[in-house]
Amino acid sequence: MSPRGFYPGASRVRNLRPLFSLFSSDLAIDLGTANTLVYVRGKGEPTGSMIIDIGGGTTDIAVISLSGIVYARSLRMAGNQMDEAITTYVKRKYNLLIGERTAEQIKIEIGSAFPLDKPLTMEIKGRNLIEGVPKTILLNDSEVREALSEWVSTLMNAIRVGLERIPPELSADISDRGIVLTGGGALLKNLDSRIREETGLPVSIADDPLCCVVLGTGKMLDDFKLLRKLSIDSVAA
Repeated sequence: MSPRGFYPGASRVRNLRPLFSLFSSDLAIDLGTANTLVYVRGKGEPTGSMIIDIGGGTTDIAVISLSGIVYARSLRMAGNQMDEAITTYVKRKYNLLIGERTAEQIKIEIGSAFPLDKPLTMEIKGRNLIEGVPKTILLNDSEVREALSEWVSTLMNAIRVGLERIPPELSADISDRGIVLTGGGALLKNLDSRIREETGLPVSIADDPLCCVVLGTGKMLDDFKLLRKLSIDSVAA
């Protein structure tokens, strides 16, 4: 679900690879989240901002204020795990083996985290595990929602933990400003509605969720002092 393409800051990012390699993987995660927030919220705002970046292999939850990372947590559950959950569900319920690409298409076309206004169905083709021959079934959105229920519940628990661990002052900011979703996983239908329902907070999806980290990196590279401050703060933490 992640696009490939050229953007104006690409050459400068390549030039900074040696700098990033000096730091730990935790810093790389923190800087990626910070870059996203720079794109979504702007630089150095005094109010707290919470972002949930759902990528292919990890989901990063972070709160940033005054260009500093107040809270950050990375989960080994994201888009790939959603695909695996769908594959397992179809295999268990229908004895049908489907590929990764098919599982991803199911997620994109009829996957959701909260009931839809209009029911959706999709014709799925795979191999019958009992007879060993190709078979076609009709899958609906409620079944896919059931397949993804454990993944969504894990995400919700992680969000609650993050909200519990941030300072009260920032909690007030987040209560007003809400949570921003980015990354390919943010495009899961009604994920924002599910989070809004369970937290009572405003939830929005970034304008360009697939490219936020890249676009934020481009903006941050225009302000090297900010990049250096985030690096020092993250190393110190």
